[in-house]
Amino acid sequence: MRIALTLDANLPEENDYVRALIEAGARRDEIVVLRPGDSITGTFDGVVIAGGDDVDPAIYGREVLPDGKVKIDRGRDQIDFPVFERAWQDGVPALGICRGLQVMNVARGGTLIQDLPLENPSEVTHRRRKKPNRRDHPVTVRAGTRLAEITGAREIDVNSRHHQAVDRPSDDLVVTATAPDGVIEALEARDGRWLVAVQWHPENLHDDPASRRLFHEFVEEVRRRSGNSPAAG
Repeated sequence: MRIALTLDANLPEENDYVRALIEAGARRDEIVVLRPGDSITGTFDGVVIAGGDDVDPAIYGREVLPDGKVKIDRGRDQIDFPVFERAWQDGVPALGICRGLQVMNVARGGTLIQDLPLENPSEVTHRRRKKPNRRDHPVTVRAGTRLAEITGAREIDVNSRHHQAVDRPSDDLVVTATAPDGVIEALEARDGRWLVAVQWHPENLHDDPASRRLFHEFVEEVRRRSGNSPAAG
């Protein structure tokens, strides 16, 4: 079993994404970390597109918003989009987190809000400093979705560290959770494949059963599809 995990160049090798995957049942040698500039070799049984800086607006046909705090990471674009496109074409399970949700939406033809404070001001603060296990606002989960099945709740409290968000959702994806101000907080595949993308950071919510179940369900689906038992790898 091989899980591709795309990460920023400066993130330590051992981090909360790796920890969450291992706690969910993946072995460390089954996690292939990919950073900007790395070669993408072989096939993967699952893909995690992790958080990071902003997608280049040119990819979804926009110019950079004047006065917006847009911090483009073209290195991540060059690794995230090919990895996700291959996952989509192969139909392998995919988990998107924060930037990962935005990458998946853009890759399938959607667009982004480049700067929430400028384009969509609200009383909800979406960009807070990182702090383990802190909850910043609730999200409403759409009934009957994979995310609702995983979380077991219609409302959950999440953390929030983003200044961009989904503008127009891809036709291939459905909205599965929203913040109190209507900002899209989760997407999943319309055709039923295992694709879940969330705008928050479940890897930092160490004490949250719903976050642990999200990683567990992903790893279990990857292992099931790969045909490998934990012992066989």
